[in-house]
Amino acid sequence: MQVNAIAPGYFISANTAPIRADEKRNKEILDRIPAARWGHPAELMGTVVFLGSSASDYINGHVLAVDGGWLAR
Repeated sequence: MQVNAIAPGYFISANTAPIRADEKRNKEILDRIPAARWGHPAELMGTVVFLGSSASDYINGHVLAVDGGWLAR
C-alpha cells in the first residue's frame, strides 16, 4: 500500500478570492512565491496523474509540494 500526498500552495479558487481581492495581502503572498503568481487548479493534474500511475510505484510516505517554490525559497 502507498500513502502519498499533495501539498498545494496558493491556488486560484473561490476560497482564495477574498485574499486575492485584498491588494495588500495578495502582494505579500506574491512577493514570497518565487513563481510570482497564484497557481491554477489545472497545474495540479500532472501531480495527480503521476501519483496515480505506476511511475510512482516505489514512492511511499512522500508529500509533494506544488507551490510555485514557496517552500524552496
